[in-house]
Amino acid sequence: MDVQAVKTQSLARYKEERDWFALLAEAAKQMPTSEGELQVKLLEILLDSKQTVVDCVENDKPFIGGYFCNAPELFHAMDLPWFMLMETPFLAASAPYLLNDIEGAEEMGMGTDLCTAIRLPIYYIENGLMPVPTALLGLLYPCDGAPMLHQVIEHNKVWKDVPIYACDPPYTSDERAVQYFAEELSRMVEFLEKHTGKTLDVDRLKQVCEESNRTYSLWQDYNELRRSVPSPHGWAIGGAQAFAISQCFVAGDPRCSAWFEQLCKCAEERVAAGKGASDQEGWKEKIRLFWFDIMPYGWIFEYMPWLESEWGATIVMDMFGNFPYTLIDTSSRETMLHDLAKRNLLDAPMIRQARGTAENFSNDIRRIVTDYKIDCVIWPGHMGHKDGSATIGIMRDTCRELGVPFLHIGLDLFDKRYTSIDEVKDKTSDFFRGMGLA
Repeated sequence: MDVQAVKTQSLARYKEERDWFALLAEAAKQMPTSEGELQVKLLEILLDSKQTVVDCVENDKPFIGGYFCNAPELFHAMDLPWFMLMETPFLAASAPYLLNDIEGAEEMGMGTDLCTAIRLPIYYIENGLMPVPTALLGLLYPCDGAPMLHQVIEHNKVWKDVPIYACDPPYTSDERAVQYFAEELSRMVEFLEKHTGKTLDVDRLKQVCEESNRTYSLWQDYNELRRSVPSPHGWAIGGAQAFAISQCFVAGDPRCSAWFEQLCKCAEERVAAGKGASDQEGWKEKIRLFWFDIMPYGWIFEYMPWLESEWGATIVMDMFGNFPYTLIDTSSRETMLHDLAKRNLLDAPMIRQARGTAENFSNDIRRIVTDYKIDCVIWPGHMGHKDGSATIGIMRDTCRELGVPFLHIGLDLFDKRYTSIDEVKDKTSDFFRGMGLA
């Protein structure tokens, strides 16, 4: 398949995803509630991001493929559209074709022991189902599986000539490490300027970073509201969406801050009314849960509503809703790169936990359990998160010290065939009963 054929085919799939979210946006517009308005704002940002990439492909404008942990404020300041290489498994989990894509990856011969979030982009690249960017940012962290994408790209006929740069992450978390990563981000900017023709203006970066600070400050305000008993929101609103809005589309855009303002408004209304996460008549919050990982995107709608309705369990906090973020000192180019380096090396979810030492897992558990009055911690044990699997004993011991029950399940967050929904529900139910939480 030649470059033009791949370009046409990949755009067709990307438009299909865009249209799927457009359908969801229309449905959200029919919800006459504050939460409905919130979903519309989110989907409009997402749709605009996807349409911008479509426009770049159709009109030969520069755009890049990258990741949330590569300081996306820099992309926005450079007026450089981008999409996340692992976008579909996370954003399009509700799309009807996702399971077929997983099966297609298996038919290619990829083992099911490789993280599904990595298998799927490999499948898309090899089958011409992903837009070919002007330049590409690689990922060397937090796990060893991510660089496998680089190997596929280097051998793919269409992608092999796409220039690629990957920031080198130090293992330590001290000031020297932050300074080193800031230099890596600076080299990344030089790479993007060379291959896209876009330039980084310091005044524009300052404007973007100041808006990003406003977004993150509102996020912190929201997370303070989630401490309330009952917590105003659970799995359906909050953590994963907040992460996507702040880091996956147009980081540092006023629309992101406006979304968080609406999010805070929704939470404030529910706290004032004494409402919990569910609007089900007679529902009460009985279990305050910390879900310590990514949400189960492949089967989220089959499990999470069941948690709430069957057990009165509220996911008060999750790994991607966690807020340990650094606000950015905008006084100079150097201070902005320094604080962006810290935010993306030490603060960003999953990167924060898995890149460094095991204490990152245990310390986050201690803080969240204490701050949010958590009754139990679930580590779902995604088959691709082998780094976290090595710390299960430490996480369990930490929870034992805190006096909260800990559950490790063992599953695939994207492929519901790996561990069946019924089995996950049975393990959860047995856990709640056995720990006296029922």
